[in-house]
Amino acid sequence: MILGAAAARTRRIRLTSAVTVLSAADPVRVFQNFATLDLISAGRAELVVGRGSFIEAFPLFGLELGAYDELFAEKLDLLLAIREHEQVWWSGKYRPDLTGQAIFPRPLQHRLPIWLGVGGTPASFARAGMLGLPLMIAIIGGETHRFRPLVDLYRQSGRRAGHDPAMLKVGVHALGYVAATTEEAMDDFFPGYAAAFTEIGKERGWPPVTRGQFEALCGPRGALMVGSASDIAAKIARQSDALGGIARINFQMSVASLTHEKLLASIGLLGSVVAPALRSAAAAKAAT
Repeated sequence: MILGAAAARTRRIRLTSAVTVLSAADPVRVFQNFATLDLISAGRAELVVGRGSFIEAFPLFGLELGAYDELFAEKLDLLLAIREHEQVWWSGKYRPDLTGQAIFPRPLQHRLPIWLGVGGTPASFARAGMLGLPLMIAIIGGETHRFRPLVDLYRQSGRRAGHDPAMLKVGVHALGYVAATTEEAMDDFFPGYAAAFTEIGKERGWPPVTRGQFEALCGPRGALMVGSASDIAAKIARQSDALGGIARINFQMSVASLTHEKLLASIGLLGSVVAPALRSAAAAKAAT
């Protein structure tokens, strides 16, 4: 619904889910919703599908947690079948069969872009490669370069499956925020970030977040994209090199519960400083 509202007020930006938890959703309805969004936005819709990093949706919708991966694999198979065919013949274990029903509406784009969202499970990277789907890696902690072996696995799996390397795009979903200076960005972001992750840690057995840990994650090799526009542009470029090239980076700023004004200012810096710097760097690299 939020993306539909955004579609009505914008003309150029791509509209995508941070992650659609496909394990707990019906693929037919997911496709219909995003096809509708694609029509409203004149062909700007995409979706990122994943298994999800929280388990609350399973009991909420009466699903078996033990079928965590099997549910996702089956539903992804159906979603891809719907994308390819208007009429669908399909059978599975967790959903009633489709016996030639037509799925409407159809998106404006010939093939609705579907990214596979992953965390740190090697099998998930390999699956994305085998299916030839673009990869969106959620990197919210640690050091980004440590994901390089998994990215290599993704690309190797895609090549072995016969997919065009140009299809094997890699994106990074990161927690981020840009301000006038790196110190200001960290001071703005830390209180809300620490509160959110300390609360999550109570469920997962993590210790409370410290300022020292946070600053390490904001450092040159850390996962957090929190800093000045110039620092973040340089950090994205370094992390792209470390992962063998990335096609997209998603910023998640909502975790810190910042004011609307601060979020707007950060978005402005991303568009006016960070993105142009990255485009210029990419053009210069291509020229050499």
